[in-house]
Amino acid sequence: MAIPDYQKFMLPLMRSIASGHRSVRDCIPDLISYFGLTEEEAAELLPSGKKTVVADRAHWARTYLSKAGLLHSPRRNHHELTKVGQELLATNPEWIDNSILASFEGFDEWRRRAASGDDGVGASGTALDVGISLATPEDRISQAVAEIEADLADELVTRLLGGSPRFFESAVVDLLVAMGYGNGREGAGHRLGRAGDGGIDGIINEDALGLDAVYVQAKRYSLDVKVGRPAIQQFVGSLTGEGATKGVFVTTSSFSGDAKAYVDRVAQRIVLPDGQALARLMIKHSVGVRPVRQIVLSEIDENFFTEE
Repeated sequence: MAIPDYQKFMLPLMRSIASGHRSVRDCIPDLISYFGLTEEEAAELLPSGKKTVVADRAHWARTYLSKAGLLHSPRRNHHELTKVGQELLATNPEWIDNSILASFEGFDEWRRRAASGDDGVGASGTALDVGISLATPEDRISQAVAEIEADLADELVTRLLGGSPRFFESAVVDLLVAMGYGNGREGAGHRLGRAGDGGIDGIINEDALGLDAVYVQAKRYSLDVKVGRPAIQQFVGSLTGEGATKGVFVTTSSFSGDAKAYVDRVAQRIVLPDGQALARLMIKHSVGVRPVRQIVLSEIDENFFTEE
């Protein structure tokens, strides 16, 4: 039989996790048995040759269930049913698919973010509600990339939250250098975060002599805690004390409306990337991520077929 699509993996994956398995890898034998897959089917690899089709579809089933709030992961590779997930499973559904997940607010919110592709600089991407029968092949590729990057962005924020403050500060400085601040010079960025740093966690020297600099504040806040105006005011005070005119305040969470409005009124030029913008920029500039597969699309070379 053909290996079922990832939506058909959702219900048996939830049942496997409910039975006590905590990682997708541990659930694989249950899934193989549930679908009655042969050894050859269970061993079938993706075109990249790096992951089995079963593992890939189980991963995406887990991702979609998590975005709908039916699963949560208290730590890496450890998944549990949420109360909502337990309640849904208790109804003994015949199946779970995207049409059912769409009834959960978290799922729709994630799909909207994936569709916007917002990296803090501009929006791009293809709406995820484009029907497969109506979408062009390019639309379907864009849709797939948008979903993959949305999931990757969430994973990046989770990993940053799980690291130390020192690691987070260094990651932010590395990102700014990778984005071209300091003209990519070695040693252009410095992490300063320490007791008594005056609210400055890093400095990017935009010229070799350090005559012009960007000051950085990096705060690891849980996703439900917004950075408010007082924190931004303190940062502005630190910039004023340094005679600085440019600042970047980065957080893993988000900023309150008051905080955003405040930076529009101060003399310094201050940018406020939130967690999602930070993650999108890390993906765009290859910081903390690496390519796993490249697809080359070709078209007719009209010059080749032009006869003199």
